[in-house]
Amino acid sequence: MDLLTQGLLGAAMAQSGAKQQETRLATGVGFFAGIIADADILIQSSNDPLLNIEFHRHFTHSLFFVPLGALIAALLLWPFLRKRLSFARLYLFALLGYCLSGVLDAFTSYGTHLLWPLSDARVAFNTISVLDPAFTLILLVAVIYAFKKHTKTAARIGLLLASLYMSLGWVQLQRAVTVAEALAAERGHVIEHLLVKPTLANLVLWRSIYQVDGRLYVDAIRVGVFSESRVYEGDSIEKFMLERDMSDLPATSVLATDIVRFTNFSAGLVAIRPEQPDVLIDIRYSNLPTTLTPLWAIEMNLEKPDQHAKFTLYRDSSGDIREKFLILLMGGHIMD
Repeated sequence: MDLLTQGLLGAAMAQSGAKQQETRLATGVGFFAGIIADADILIQSSNDPLLNIEFHRHFTHSLFFVPLGALIAALLLWPFLRKRLSFARLYLFALLGYCLSGVLDAFTSYGTHLLWPLSDARVAFNTISVLDPAFTLILLVAVIYAFKKHTKTAARIGLLLASLYMSLGWVQLQRAVTVAEALAAERGHVIEHLLVKPTLANLVLWRSIYQVDGRLYVDAIRVGVFSESRVYEGDSIEKFMLERDMSDLPATSVLATDIVRFTNFSAGLVAIRPEQPDVLIDIRYSNLPTTLTPLWAIEMNLEKPDQHAKFTLYRDSSGDIREKFLILLMGGHIMD
């Protein structure tokens, strides 16, 4: 999730294990430790555009990296806090702050290498958006109250409420999956692969993507907490297959390797953009849950197979897009 939420979760975790007189120090240590895992965003290469998306949420987010990550955080803070905390207590707060960084990201749809090096699979539970103001607000209130009142109780209550909110996300996900499966059955489709994920900043509007006979179908599903579900039928597109669609591309070329890397990053849900035959898009994400307009993609120069693909962002935050998104979120109808 975003850095603020990661830091707040780390702060609340550290506060929950602090003595009364340590609460404020624990807040700062936990916040710092909670965000340090995302330092992997700095892993970049001007020669390899895909290196950054491969290593973001990689080994620093693994459960097995937690003790070392906490140690790094503690060592960085030790020169500033050695007169106020023993190293043992500092490491404890750093460990508490760091321990759920990868776990929190695994609950989003982006994917996290949670079990690296035992597994290189990207774990994504799809129960919460990468940005969710309600979840962040729960932690923010708890951390501020605990900081002001020097009490771990507020932090623990905040963590409990955050867990309940995450549980609500799981319930909403199961409801959205049920609707997606029913929609596919109505169309006479037998689902080969299904992904349902929340849209930005809410647990009400979900994006459904499923595969049937080499084609990907995208729909929006509104699952109100206390209301009936509603389906907004979206677009469909042929799934990209490297061996079929680019059979002339040398398998050992740089470009072919980049295509495989991007496909793995996108959970296999990729397609050629119809209006740009040299662009391979990640179907999982779009500004609107019913469309195929990508958030990101790679641009391929087939005439230069030994040249890296270019990673490109296509984010559109125009007023028209925001208005349509809010209409879907509120259960309205978008006029064609």
